[in-house]
Amino acid sequence: MAPRILLARHGQTEWSLSGRHTGRTDIPLLEEGRRGAKLLGERLHRSPLDGLPDVEVRTSPLARARETCELAGFGDRATRWDTLMEWDYGAYEGLTPAEIQALRPGWFIWRDGVPDGETLAEVTARADEVVAWARSADRDVLIFAHGHILRAIGARWLDLPLRFASRIRLNPTSLSTLGWAYGEPALESWNDVGHLPG
Repeated sequence: MAPRILLARHGQTEWSLSGRHTGRTDIPLLEEGRRGAKLLGERLHRSPLDGLPDVEVRTSPLARARETCELAGFGDRATRWDTLMEWDYGAYEGLTPAEIQALRPGWFIWRDGVPDGETLAEVTARADEVVAWARSADRDVLIFAHGHILRAIGARWLDLPLRFASRIRLNPTSLSTLGWAYGEPALESWNDVGHLPG
């Protein structure tokens, strides 16, 4: 069986709710985020996934991803992996897109990157490392991480440039699946929040 990657974005935080760039700042989940993580876990543990008994689980070491993983019922099976940390936004950490636009009109993260943080090439290299690991054996993997790094992984799974990630948004506590079609990397599902209310 060719491997798949199941991508779980962490639950809602105060900064994700307000649109602040949350890279390495260790923001906790809101109660809404904790509820969403439990609902995600219920989905992953019922048919047809049935708890993914043979899946390899990795999580970002940041609290919002780890707690999502734990509340979803995979904490005891998860390995923390620094490669899954969110983009280091450098000088733009904690700022909203509107605040950044006021400083730098026309700014587009997927083209322009960030000052004093990770470069586009560095984010691409981390995403490529995750893709290579996921493809390295005949088993599915489940990843708990963050919006921008998961979008980067999605783009690189498809062998597309990092900039493609701008076209595949992710909501908090969403579930996405990367797989194969006709022997080529494919999106099986993306940004699925069917387990969340409303």
